[in-house]
Amino acid sequence: MKTISNFNLKNKTVLLRCDLNSDVVNGKVLESERIKEAARTISLLKKKKAKVVILAHQGTPKKSDFLSLEQHSKQLNKFTKTKFIKDILGKKSEKEIKSLKAGEALLLENIRFEKDEFAPEKEKENKIVKFFLPLIDIYINDAFSVCHRKQTSIVTLPKYFISGIGLLVEEELNALKKIKIKNCLYILGGAKPQDNIKLLGKNNVLACGLFGQLCLIAKGKDLGEQNKYLKKNITDFDKVIKELKPKLKNVQTPIDFAVKVKEKRVEIPIEEFPSKYEIFDIGKKTQELYKNKIKNAKSIYMKGPAGFCSDKRFCQGTNEILKAVSNIKGFSVIGGGHLSDAIKLMKINKNKFNHISLSGGALLNYIAGEKLPGLEVLK
Repeated sequence: MKTISNFNLKNKTVLLRCDLNSDVVNGKVLESERIKEAARTISLLKKKKAKVVILAHQGTPKKSDFLSLEQHSKQLNKFTKTKFIKDILGKKSEKEIKSLKAGEALLLENIRFEKDEFAPEKEKENKIVKFFLPLIDIYINDAFSVCHRKQTSIVTLPKYFISGIGLLVEEELNALKKIKIKNCLYILGGAKPQDNIKLLGKNNVLACGLFGQLCLIAKGKDLGEQNKYLKKNITDFDKVIKELKPKLKNVQTPIDFAVKVKEKRVEIPIEEFPSKYEIFDIGKKTQELYKNKIKNAKSIYMKGPAGFCSDKRFCQGTNEILKAVSNIKGFSVIGGGHLSDAIKLMKINKNKFNHISLSGGALLNYIAGEKLPGLEVLK
């Protein structure tokens, strides 16, 4: 794969697909390492006198975090000057792209606002491809975290341009070449449990986050109010539970949870469920159980937070587990932007981990031995 250093970018219009996707609380986009990292590649392209057109996404359609990139633009401008417009494939966007000068950058609106982002198979009939075809010279992918997604901006656009990878993808791949995880302890959490199923099997797993709750339900446990929440928010809930049931032999599930009662953190042992309260974190007994297992691990891969880490009251589980992982003598890999943000928030020395990736699902797929469509198309 070609990198930025392989191109003469002066006066070339570069379409940069980066990842600005961040945590959102009450409609507010929180400060994100992903935005800071994206700024590095944008700055380099600008320095090389490219005309930079940035495509990125935030959230998933029909979810509460599915927002405009306007807030991201304000954060991005703290690191590198970037103009933002609320348009993607319209006349305003076309005019702004054509008027870009060398060394300038333009951020377009959330690419997932376009339905054709989810129709990569349409190829040249795709509205996104049609729009950018006469406007762009070079395509750069710097969004490793979505390289496992078969979406137009990831797998279709690079077919029609000279293509390469950005700084972040280059650094991820160089680090992952060094990773050989054998006899690994997997700590699997986060809000995308479907991905985690790929890693269930021979290796030992500590389940937390929404994934841990789903594993408990698959074991036959009724969590009460949380069951309703999961059925509403987990895509293909019944299918996920069915897939989990035969794969839980080596999976340790939480033995207590933290819930919110009158805005306070209250911990309830698993025996007292079903509960009328929704779950926000793992409890202290689970934390101690997991920390004891982490102590002796030769290698660890951790993906996703243990609880609702956007709220300090419910970041305790994630904090304790991360501190335990940071102290092991073995090899540690941390995956996902949420955990990277948590490490920064908790002021844990990032050098105590062997590799911190801003990617969740893509890194997991890579570790599971799967080929990533977004990278394969660039070869």
